[in-house]
Amino acid sequence: MLIIHYNTLIIRVRINHQIRAPQIRVITDDGQNLGIMTPSDALKKAEEMGLDLIEISPNAVPPIAKIMDYGKFQYTEKKKLKDSKSKIQNIEIKSVQVKIATDEHDLIMKAAKASEWLKEGHRVKILLFLSGRGKFLDKNFLNERLERILKLITEEYKIAETPQKGPKGITITIERAKK
Repeated sequence: MLIIHYNTLIIRVRINHQIRAPQIRVITDDGQNLGIMTPSDALKKAEEMGLDLIEISPNAVPPIAKIMDYGKFQYTEKKKLKDSKSKIQNIEIKSVQVKIATDEHDLIMKAAKASEWLKEGHRVKILLFLSGRGKFLDKNFLNERLERILKLITEEYKIAETPQKGPKGITITIERAKK
C-alpha cells in the first residue's frame, strides 16, 4: 500500500489485491473507460496487459481504478507533490513598532525598513505602541499618528488588515500592492 503525504493529508493508495470494493469503474492508462466490473475481472484485465490495477478515487461511487504501471503512478504522484510544494510562497510578517512621540527621523528610518520588506514581498505589521494614558487618547489622534508612518513608506502598498486595537496598541498590516 502506497502512502502519499500531502502536507498533513495522508492518502492511502490500494493496488491489485488490496482493492476491496464489490464493483469498480475501470479506466486504462490512456483514459479509455472499460466500464464497471468486479475487482477480480479488472485484475485479470490488468494482468493480461502486464500492468497494475491502482485505485485512483476510492470515495467515488463506484470507486475508480486505473490500469497502469505502478512505478509510473508513483513517479507522477511525487512530481505533482513537488510541483505543489514549489508553488507555495512563504510570506513572512515583519513588524515595526512606533510610539506616539516617535521623532520624524526615527519614523523615516522605520518607514525605509518597512519599504525594503515590502519590496522583498513580505507583509509588514505596524504597531502603534500605547502605554498608560495613551490607550485612552482620541481615536482620530491615534489614527493620525499611524498615518504619519504610512505616508513615509516609499513602496506602493495596500492595507491587508485594517487598524485594530489590541492590548499593546493599534496594529495595521500592509502588503505590497499587485502591479
